[in-house]
Amino acid sequence: MARSTDAGSTSGNDDPSTAINGRTMTSPMLKAMSSPLRRRIMSVLAAQDYARATDLAEQLGVAANKLSYHLRILADADMIQPAPQFARDNRDRVWQAANEAYRLGSPEDPLGAADEYSLGAYLSQMEIDQHAALSRVLTWAPDFATGRDADPKAEMSIGTLRLSSTEAIDLFREIEQVVKRARALHRDPGDADVKTWDYTFMAVREDL
Repeated sequence: MARSTDAGSTSGNDDPSTAINGRTMTSPMLKAMSSPLRRRIMSVLAAQDYARATDLAEQLGVAANKLSYHLRILADADMIQPAPQFARDNRDRVWQAANEAYRLGSPEDPLGAADEYSLGAYLSQMEIDQHAALSRVLTWAPDFATGRDADPKAEMSIGTLRLSSTEAIDLFREIEQVVKRARALHRDPGDADVKTWDYTFMAVREDL
């Protein structure tokens, strides 16, 4: 039931079931997401309606020509699409995510054997990302706990629940709907007072 909901935009699709189920990632998608920079591009596009290529390059701190290469790969993988309706002129390249949510296959919609290598590479990169995020949180936490840094920059909650499989699925779907509503609060990329928050929700059964 692995699912990724941080790599897409609403793209005009308000069907809750589509947002929850997501599109099963293809081998080109998995390969595209093996790049840390392309994962950050998708994270930015997940958090806002669109991004101009020049603004995206500045936001991510990369050269425009380098960004263009990675944008083409994501477009070829059908993960982003042009958004000319937001362009200021004919030279302005604007992009938005093609899908709101992705999933990594399931018993009902399994990935093919040829996709397993790409899946493994992508999951390895996800592991690196999560380790890096946790390390940043734990490094910052003592400063917040002691009052040296009063700015809330992270939040982490750890606990245990007793649920049936059906109840767990219902909980995950409810959480995804809460995130969907929160995502809609600040879709304008020009809102300078709003920060981007990366989030992870992970629940692990005791017998995994």
